[in-house]
Amino acid sequence: MISKTYNPREIEDKWYSYWIENRYFNSKPNPDKEPYTIVIPPPNVTGVLHMGHMLNNTIQDVLVRKARMEGKEACWVPGTDHASIATEAKVVAMLKEQGIQKSDLTREEFYKYAWEWTDKYGGIILKQLRKLGASCDWDRTRFTMEPSLYDAVIDTFIDLYNKGYIYRGHRMVNWDPQAKTTVSDEEVITKEVMTKLCYLRYPIVGENEDIIIATVRPETIMADSAICVHPDDERFKHLHGKKALIPLINREIPIITDEYVTMDFGTGALKVTPAHDQNDYDLGVKHKLEIIDILTEEGKLNEKALILVGEDRFVARKKIIKLLEESGNLEKIEDYKSNVGHSERTNAVIEPRLSLQWFVRMKELCQPALENVMNDNIQLHPPKFKNTYRIWIENIRDWNISRQLWWGQQIPAYYLSDGTVIVAKNKREALRKAQHEMQLFALTEADLTQDPDVVDTWFSSWLWPISVFDGIKDTNNEDINYYYPTNDLVTAPEILFFWVMRMIIAGYEFRGELPFRNVYLTGIVRDPKGRKMSKSLGNSPEPLALIEQYGADGVRTGMLFSSPAGNDLLFDEKLCEQGRNFCNKIWNAFRLVKGWEVYSPQSPVFSAQLAVNWFESKLNQTVTEVLDLFSKYRISDALNAVYKLIWDDFCSQYLEMIKPEYGQPIDKDTFEATIDFFERIMALTHPFMPFITEEIWQDIRPRGEKESLCVAEYPTIGAIDTALLANVEIFFEIVTNIRNLRSTKNISPKTALPLTIKTENQGLYQPFEGLLVKLANISEINYATDQADGMSFLVKADEFFVNLAGELDVAAEIENLQKELEYSLGFKKSVEAKLSNERFVQNAKADVVEKERQKLADAEAKIVAIQESLTRLKA
Repeated sequence: MISKTYNPREIEDKWYSYWIENRYFNSKPNPDKEPYTIVIPPPNVTGVLHMGHMLNNTIQDVLVRKARMEGKEACWVPGTDHASIATEAKVVAMLKEQGIQKSDLTREEFYKYAWEWTDKYGGIILKQLRKLGASCDWDRTRFTMEPSLYDAVIDTFIDLYNKGYIYRGHRMVNWDPQAKTTVSDEEVITKEVMTKLCYLRYPIVGENEDIIIATVRPETIMADSAICVHPDDERFKHLHGKKALIPLINREIPIITDEYVTMDFGTGALKVTPAHDQNDYDLGVKHKLEIIDILTEEGKLNEKALILVGEDRFVARKKIIKLLEESGNLEKIEDYKSNVGHSERTNAVIEPRLSLQWFVRMKELCQPALENVMNDNIQLHPPKFKNTYRIWIENIRDWNISRQLWWGQQIPAYYLSDGTVIVAKNKREALRKAQHEMQLFALTEADLTQDPDVVDTWFSSWLWPISVFDGIKDTNNEDINYYYPTNDLVTAPEILFFWVMRMIIAGYEFRGELPFRNVYLTGIVRDPKGRKMSKSLGNSPEPLALIEQYGADGVRTGMLFSSPAGNDLLFDEKLCEQGRNFCNKIWNAFRLVKGWEVYSPQSPVFSAQLAVNWFESKLNQTVTEVLDLFSKYRISDALNAVYKLIWDDFCSQYLEMIKPEYGQPIDKDTFEATIDFFERIMALTHPFMPFITEEIWQDIRPRGEKESLCVAEYPTIGAIDTALLANVEIFFEIVTNIRNLRSTKNISPKTALPLTIKTENQGLYQPFEGLLVKLANISEINYATDQADGMSFLVKADEFFVNLAGELDVAAEIENLQKELEYSLGFKKSVEAKLSNERFVQNAKADVVEKERQKLADAEAKIVAIQESLTRLKA
């Protein structure tokens, strides 16, 4: 017995368990089948499901379910990223609650706590994805810190080091004082903030004169190494070669010249602080200036600052402004908008810091990644991101890969007491190299100290499409040879450079080929006001609560209804409500069809056969459209095509065309055709809405043991009768006009009305007579070559007369027709004016001019029809 209403809660767990028990999502290499592979963008092991994950994983599931139904060996590899900064912060916070400081622990002790936390809380998001219906091969779940993937990172570090791509050096880096580690350029989020622009007086040594400097960072003046002016700036030529005193500490610094300074910006004089600004550092190197680092790794002033030692940098800023004011060195303060870098992970303000770090040389490595995106070997969807991608790579800087953390893959570098570096897989291998390659036979392992840093998280996840198949460790294993390269990557544009570009580099460097063929870039999920969803704004709904309320299929379709690739999704819960309503529409249609009594006549009613033939073509037409949209990665449009087929064409039109009279049976052939349509529609819809389609598919006809829609055949393109489709559209237009006529004239749908068709092509309409009688409640149909009694309307070149005698308020109708005639005459006049304009006719495109001429012809025909109707009514 089919339940009256669709209840997703009752069926979702049932079918997901069924799919898992029967291992429909599991994959192994099959030489007889074409592989289709997707690797999940591994969410942080600390993460929980948010709306971005919902959109991203719904799209992946749609793609992999469709491929599975198409007979491909579909493999969707799930997994999580160890997320060095985020996870370490969680563990440190947990330890703090227990009264334990990280600094009191050994690295091994800390790891024990980190693994305990990971085992307890990590991977929650993967369990949540099951509620969404994600058809991952859960047996293949990987984690970037598991031994095999850990080893892959170490092996690639050593390989790149030996090739000369990895080096260690002092560079200006982005320092996160909260996480106490470096972060890459891509992990710095620039935000516009309001700050204070301070104009400071630096006394000139030996002169009764000051030079004024404008700065937003007065707390760094103690680290100044020079003042720089443009060599051609007349205001300062008399100061070339002189010295100035840093306010408050009175340390002398030189006044230097460099064309780097912009004369018309600020005061034209620039304080140079090499240790705390990248551009100042470059100037400092060029002019051989002293580098004075006055900040600790926590962002506090150190002893080199001489004043305010131990104060946080932002506290020091406020205090030093007051000190400068008291000393007379503060000229003025202005409000100022400044672009300030923030750590993506902790939101702390980034501090430029000179540091000894490990780097990857990128210029040469990234060339294949540029060429193969530009030539479309790897296609970005939408392609609008190609130019951004190109500009970014062409301006790429070396990649700082060392992080001052414990949780992660420890850098395989070992130091001797004299600073000599040996890169090796482990301490034993490092000792062997020292003894045999450096002839240092007296060394022991105790003489070697491993670098305490770990590699950047992205340095492990850039191997993801390879390492999940153990393709670094074993370059010729069955999995990597079968599943790699993968097919599609679905991810967000904001990690196009963090992750996507680096995976492409790794693919060409370590496998000699691309890692995936297509990159589908989702948009950002925003609220109806266009704001990015976040917990702090309170504008992000709880995904699991949405699933509980609207069902997984309702939420999946709600996410996809308006999310074209690369464009942001303005999410509103009404979209999920629309998705739920769609489920209810399908369910009610299923109940209707299954509730019909069936009989076996000699042959079906002619009009029913016509409806069946029409919908067969309509279904094939939609399958053609959907496959084309999938090939263009227009997933949202593909869903909308399916939605229109089901809601408009199947439910609103086809079922109405074949539905038997109340209490009457339907012929067997029509019923079987309808069941067949329903089955194919469910297959077409399954990738988008897996739960309701499986429930209906299982119930629509008897199934064998272990049968499932998720491994049934995806619809293929059949014959399309375009002439029939066009003729049925004309039929629908006639029915709509008659229904509108009833509505505007307040005539009951139960009142049968006679119809006369003025046409020279009677054969066009005769096949539809039965359907016209049924859907438009027509009492009789006549044909004429001249005018007939009744209200008329035009469809194409033919005129249709509906006799409303006795049902119509003649006076009111004459008044309405007069108004319509007046409007039509005005419209005709405006079109004639446009066509009489020679410039328009000569310069406009031919199809535009033709459309205007068609408008004129239609208006003239309509005017004639209205005038004839008026004549008849006044007679």
